[in-house]
Amino acid sequence: MNVLAGVMDDAHWLDLFSGSGVMGCEAIQRGAARVWAVENNARVAAICRQNLELVAASTDEPVEIRVIRKDLIAWLDAGRPEAVKPFTLVYVDPPYASGDHYKKTLERLLKRNWITADGLVICEYASELGLESPSNWAEMDRRRYGTSSLLFLSPREHCRGGTGSKPPQTDPEG
Repeated sequence: MNVLAGVMDDAHWLDLFSGSGVMGCEAIQRGAARVWAVENNARVAAICRQNLELVAASTDEPVEIRVIRKDLIAWLDAGRPEAVKPFTLVYVDPPYASGDHYKKTLERLLKRNWITADGLVICEYASELGLESPSNWAEMDRRRYGTSSLLFLSPREHCRGGTGSKPPQTDPEG
């Protein structure tokens, strides 16, 4: 998360396939103003809520927390309610064996206006499986941490300079 240090203050963080909520907890500790987590498993969603609330209680600033226990794709398909501001940072971490979830999730984030025009999506994936950048997203960076990797994407039409892409800031292999 050090790579996001400059953009975390007051961020609106959406944690997809959130599991225990560890990434949302980190977002809270680094200054996020809003953290929503989507997790389909009832037991795991309850743990996620407890973790987020515990970490939020230890901060000086108020944090809006919401844990949604629904099928992610169905929830995204319902669209972002008008009263809900789009998210500035979205973390996508489906089970590694479910590569199809990345494509479906990324399509819906754009189509249903879940992310700000200058927002950033971070996709965690198994390094050995790889993950391609979809054509309607600009690859901003890619980092490898042993068996896990992170792909940083931004909506293509909103990238600086009109090129739709920036060169990666780090070596994709390490």
